[in-house]
Amino acid sequence: MTGPVAIALSGGVDSLVAAHLLKREHGDLFGIHFLTGYENPSPSGLQPLRQLCRQLGIPLHVVDLKTPFKTEVVDYFTAAYRSGQTPNPCLVCNSAIKFGLVLQAARQLGASHLATGHYARLAAGCDGRYRLCKGSDAVKDQSYFLARLNQGQLARAVFPLGEWTKRAVRRLAEEKGLNPWVRQESQDVCFIRDTTYADFLTQSQGLCPQAGDIVDSAGRRIGTHGGLHRYTVGQRRGINCPAGQPYYVLRLDCRHNRLVVGFKDELALPECRVADINWIAAPPTGPIAVEVRLRYRHRPVRCSVTLEGSAEARVRFEQPQAAVTPGQAAVFYRGERVLGGGWIV
Repeated sequence: MTGPVAIALSGGVDSLVAAHLLKREHGDLFGIHFLTGYENPSPSGLQPLRQLCRQLGIPLHVVDLKTPFKTEVVDYFTAAYRSGQTPNPCLVCNSAIKFGLVLQAARQLGASHLATGHYARLAAGCDGRYRLCKGSDAVKDQSYFLARLNQGQLARAVFPLGEWTKRAVRRLAEEKGLNPWVRQESQDVCFIRDTTYADFLTQSQGLCPQAGDIVDSAGRRIGTHGGLHRYTVGQRRGINCPAGQPYYVLRLDCRHNRLVVGFKDELALPECRVADINWIAAPPTGPIAVEVRLRYRHRPVRCSVTLEGSAEARVRFEQPQAAVTPGQAAVFYRGERVLGGGWIV
């Protein structure tokens, strides 16, 4: 790295320790904090974060991204629920906001790179492509959330915590007296506070719930739902239809406003389709055998990926998988390396 480096600061322990490590190793560093418009109001405003930056010995720049965050992330989140999908706003935010507009702002401020507190690793390959790999902490690994980054973004990214464990990060923060401004662990949906997803959608986003039928996998009506936005594939709670064994959500039929449910053994699917794939590795020229992660906490499973066009594929699992959810990301791995990821359709 040459020239200044910017560190995206949320006020949490991860970004603070990442900043401390970069300051110690690189020296030329400044903080950048972006406003989403959904922050938890604080009487002291950004003063605690400014104090932390003084403690670190770095300047802080604040970037107002309220409008694009609403357009790129919150509106996407709402549109996905309207269409019967389960969105993953963190992946969209990382590519469009953090390594999109925040990186752009950092570059305009003179930075050569943007660092974040993600638990992931980067390496430059001999083919000239950057390789995104899992973080060393298997529990905290966040490479899944970075699978939509392109080569240009990865070339400007720095992940100081890639080799660290969460326990070691907390211990270093205590040793150095780095008391985070934001105490709670980061969450996927940072813009929803003190309410449910369903209530956020109806009260803040103007989504009007429409009651409809709950049907079983044979099409028999067994109950009524209060709005499809309240459900996701694999969900068990909230169906409220008595049976000899629990019902699970199999799919959301938006066209007929029906919630299709079935028993646990009906959840497993042998394959799925994935669209709008972002390839970090060189795109395959034929079918490939890899591992796929179907959601963040999903254990990667072996599968075959057959391309159908440059950015779409049919993914066939070695073993049928439960709760394959439209709208979530399917991220492809080969060992520790992230090959790319797209959206389950």
